[in-house]
Amino acid sequence: MDINQKTDKKRISAIARFLFLSRWLQLPLYLGLVLAQCIYVFHFWVELTDLLGAMMGDKESLKHILHIVSHEEADVPMKITETAIMLVVLGLIDVVMISNLLIMVIIGGYETFVSRMNLEGHPDQPEWLSHVNASVLKIKLATAIIGISSIHLLKTFINASAYDEKTLIAQTGIHIAFLLSAIAIAFTDRLMAATLHNSTESSE
Repeated sequence: MDINQKTDKKRISAIARFLFLSRWLQLPLYLGLVLAQCIYVFHFWVELTDLLGAMMGDKESLKHILHIVSHEEADVPMKITETAIMLVVLGLIDVVMISNLLIMVIIGGYETFVSRMNLEGHPDQPEWLSHVNASVLKIKLATAIIGISSIHLLKTFINASAYDEKTLIAQTGIHIAFLLSAIAIAFTDRLMAATLHNSTESSE
């Protein structure tokens, strides 16, 4: 076994080794996504602080909250309502889901395309990381995008009176397109897995 391993190592050319090391060029990209995550955390707390301030009667916070929940062409309400609170909370949930998407891309992408993290046995290891690969990552990302799209669509329907019919139909169509894309990705991966399983059985 040792002789075979030494032989395999000798067969790796300098070009192949260089190309393999080029995967570390993705590291700055993932670090950039970490910075983007920090921006989303800051944005979340700004929105939450303004919501709390608006509930406590702060005029500037109330003005900001009413501005972000109002459509551009609609009249800005004079006081905060249950619908406005719901829209702000949905916006916060949207930020959380996008942050979850970033975590999946950062950790899953690094684990899949750059280097192993060796988190086996760690109490805080994400459940999905133990079996992550390129196909699983694609499906999880598609599912996360559908969740984000659902939040946006729900926000639009709650404030439907401020939108025209074409906008509502377009957003619904985009959401359906995301659903169909996720189904197509999952179906394709299932076919590939079945083909690989059948080829493995036939070779045995």
